[in-house]
Amino acid sequence: MLGVGLDCKDEHRRITKGENFLLLGGSEETHDKMAETAIKLNEKLGSMGKKLEEIGKEEFTNLIREASQS
Repeated sequence: MLGVGLDCKDEHRRITKGENFLLLGGSEETHDKMAETAIKLNEKLGSMGKKLEEIGKEEFTNLIREASQS
């Protein structure tokens, strides 16, 4: 997954890399939210015993929605 935050108003260069994701930019709040969502998605995949590349677009969309709301 690639997350790009476009709302950065300061001079910080935020980059976070983890299992299945690379996050670039954004304000501190946006970047933190992207990281939290990506981590929760990975946790959900792990609890399902699946890898990111094993799920389809619809399942991915549903998992992202769930991860971003919790």
